[in-house]
Amino acid sequence: MKELENYTNKTFEDIKHVDENGIEFWYARELQVVLDYKEWRKFNNVIEKAKKACENTGISEAYHFVDADKMVEIGSGAKRKQIDYKLTRYACYLIAQNGDPRKKVISLAQTYFAVQTRKQEISEKEYSLLTEDEKRFYQRNLTRKGNYSLNQAAKNAGVKNFDKFHNCGYKGLYNGETADDIAKRKGLRYREDILDNMGSEELAANLFRITQTEARLKRDKVDNEKRACDTHNKIGKIVRNAIKEAGGTMPEDLPTPKKSLKQLEKENKMSLKKQ
Repeated sequence: MKELENYTNKTFEDIKHVDENGIEFWYARELQVVLDYKEWRKFNNVIEKAKKACENTGISEAYHFVDADKMVEIGSGAKRKQIDYKLTRYACYLIAQNGDPRKKVISLAQTYFAVQTRKQEISEKEYSLLTEDEKRFYQRNLTRKGNYSLNQAAKNAGVKNFDKFHNCGYKGLYNGETADDIAKRKGLRYREDILDNMGSEELAANLFRITQTEARLKRDKVDNEKRACDTHNKIGKIVRNAIKEAGGTMPEDLPTPKKSLKQLEKENKMSLKKQ
């Protein structure tokens, strides 16, 4: 096996295939080698767990795990059927999630195949197949990445008081509400993350605010904290007006999910341990 530092995103890109319709996929047998599973029997057990996880979320297993069995020579001209699968990125993600956590390459695979990353955005069709909670995880990770980039842009624009900066954006989008106001309205505990307690629609509205503010700060070459805060507030209001004009629900009127994403994550880990 290669040393872990020799594994990069390119490792997984190198075994990616694209069919005649431009759809990307990975062969399970090739992924097995990269994930350092010596025996197909053990790797197939991981695949079965991933398929079960797929079914439990209400997503069609057949779309993500496509049979790709083939005949292989075993000597003297004899052949036998070899089980294989064509895997979507989401299937690979589920396999990585159910892989042996002791294998360091597994964590790299989880990052690469994560449904919730900006670089590996899932297709519109795949997104539509996700449950509401999966959409929340996906959008939450995009907002996390987006906020990191926004903070970098804000820092370059001269922002030092980041709480004030972010509250300006929230106040624009939420009709004057600060992050604390939003948390109180949602009935959250002290310092509980408000983004972890939003539905996918509310998260998407915030993602739009985040990405557009970052772009405006850079485009307008904002160079002081006041202008940066004013810009964030203005973009928040623009997004709010866009929702209103589209006949959408105002973000403060959207329902708060019964469970936070951290709670769901904890329950998922406990469920996997019991399997």
